[in-house]
Amino acid sequence: MFTLVEEDRLRRVVAAMLDEDEFLSPYGLRSLSRRHREHPFILSLPRGEFRLDYQPAESTSGLFGGNSNWRGPIWFPLNFLVIESLRRLHAGFGDRLTVELPTRSGRHAHLGEVADELERRLLRLFLPDERGQRPFWGEHPQFKDPAWRDHLLFHEYFHGETGEGLGASHQTGWTALAACSDRRPRATPPAIGRVK
Repeated sequence: MFTLVEEDRLRRVVAAMLDEDEFLSPYGLRSLSRRHREHPFILSLPRGEFRLDYQPAESTSGLFGGNSNWRGPIWFPLNFLVIESLRRLHAGFGDRLTVELPTRSGRHAHLGEVADELERRLLRLFLPDERGQRPFWGEHPQFKDPAWRDHLLFHEYFHGETGEGLGASHQTGWTALAACSDRRPRATPPAIGRVK
C-alpha cells in the first residue's frame, strides 16, 4: 500500500480527528477543531489582526462569505472524503491497525470500524433521537407539527455541537449522500452500511 504518511504519523492524525474535544462531534467530523474556541489562531499583519477560532454555527466574520462551512460546522464533503479514505486505508492495513474510538476512551477499533462509526454519526443527523426529534431540525417550530415530522431537508452544513441544519436546505449535491447508505436507517442507529 502506498500512503503519504507513515503509520506512526497516521495514528497521531487519527487520534486528533477522533478526539471529541477537537474534531469528533456526535454528528460527524467538524471542519475545524473545537480546540480553537479556547486557543484561537491569531495572525497579526500590518493591515490588521486576523483570527481563526471555532464557531459551531454561522460565522461572525464575512471572511468566508458570511457562513462558516469551512470553519467549524459539520460539512458532508469533508466527512465523505475522510470515510472513503479510512476504508481504503483499512483495505491496506487490515484489522491489525487499531486506534482509540473516541480518543482516550479505551475502546479500540480498526479503520473500517472508524469509518462505519463516522457514517453512523452523520446519519444520526436525520434519525429521531430518544425524544423523537431529528437533530437537523434544531428548534424550528414547524417540525413539531406532525405534517412536517418526516420532511427531511438536506442542509448545506450542520451545527458542530447540536447538529442543527444550517445554510441552504436543499443540498442534494453532497448532503444527499446520506440517502446512499447500503441499508435504510432504523429507529436506532445500528451498524449502517457504507456510503457508496
